[in-house]
Amino acid sequence: MNKRQLNFVASALFSSIFLASPAQAEVLPTAKLNLKIPMAKAPSSRPMTVAYHPTLKHYYVADGGLAPMGSEWSAPVSKSQVHAFTAEGQYVNSAEPVYDNRSIYFNDNTGNIETITYNISSEFGFAPNTGMYALETTEAGKIKDTSKEIIQFQSAFGDGFTMPTYDAKNKRYFAKQKRSNKVLIVDIEKDDPIGEIELDIAAAGAKFDDISDSFVAYTGSKGEELALLDLDHKAILIFDTTGKFVAKSAIPEGIKLRSKNYFNGLGYANNMFFLYNEKEGEFGTYHGYQVIK
Repeated sequence: MNKRQLNFVASALFSSIFLASPAQAEVLPTAKLNLKIPMAKAPSSRPMTVAYHPTLKHYYVADGGLAPMGSEWSAPVSKSQVHAFTAEGQYVNSAEPVYDNRSIYFNDNTGNIETITYNISSEFGFAPNTGMYALETTEAGKIKDTSKEIIQFQSAFGDGFTMPTYDAKNKRYFAKQKRSNKVLIVDIEKDDPIGEIELDIAAAGAKFDDISDSFVAYTGSKGEELALLDLDHKAILIFDTTGKFVAKSAIPEGIKLRSKNYFNGLGYANNMFFLYNEKEGEFGTYHGYQVIK
């Protein structure tokens, strides 16, 4: 082989490496159980969603529950707690930041674990401890009682029950609306939603009362961005950001889901879809499932 031929082969090899199309993500036909997080104490209200801090390598599980009525002896603040766990699911500690948490997530842009409360989008969003907050942690990953306010009332999230998930790359939230297939796209700098998605749940063989009421997960996987629990058919449904149904991933046998999973005990963190199994362990256990390869 002469020098010209060698140069041609090298050029062709270079092109094949750098011009080849990237590998497509694959939705697993059956979700793979990768992690269990046993709760170390009874939930202070209802377990809601899960977050993962990639630097601290800790998981955080938020409880949710309305604040009690105040009195001359106590302020009307929520007793809901947030619980910290290691990357292996071992309990670290709990704290009481005084929020009725609906959604907890890691914000790549701020480096914070953040929470969105119940009623952020209703008239009660002007009430104390209602809105969006950055939760504080120690350098070792323990959750603290303290936090910082990000925003209060934000009507763009739609109904007050929504459990939004966050797309850090595009700085937007996906807020599923209850008893529907509708998802609002929210930029917190805007007063109104910047978009609306209708998930084609019919193509997945589901109806609105089969699916989780207020939660859709943002996965970060291009073309498979949204993941939705179909409780009745024991599957996780995958959609793109136009609402097109892509595929489903069956939930393995063995986890006993309850009707409460329509409303809470959900989450998406560290590339896993989380489901709360209330009957496993003394206080219930979160299962983390890989659904996209």
